[in-house]
Amino acid sequence: MTTETRNGGSVKTLGIKVPDALHAQFALVAQLGGISLGDAAIRAVELYVTTKKAEPDFAARAKAALEAIAREAAARRGAIQGLFGTEDPTAESTAETTTSTRRRSDEASK
Repeated sequence: MTTETRNGGSVKTLGIKVPDALHAQFALVAQLGGISLGDAAIRAVELYVTTKKAEPDFAARAKAALEAIAREAAARRGAIQGLFGTEDPTAESTAETTTSTRRRSDEASK
């Protein structure tokens, strides 16, 4: 999958394998509709998303997915904090940078 920008928006390129018979039908339906395969694929994806969103348990599954993402982010944040031994992993490096910048500044003014 690749990302590119078109007309001010970001788009992804999605490559999929489709059985020959389904591809032939899809191409014919798109041609009869006067649209490209790409536009037909976008419409198919939009329809799929709309259909899935209408499922009765979709909101609950989406909420569970968000909670799982939050738990994973918290675990990763904890791992990074553990690496640096601080609540803020940038705190030490900021202090070190400020100190060394101050030292260089003092040395330059001598």
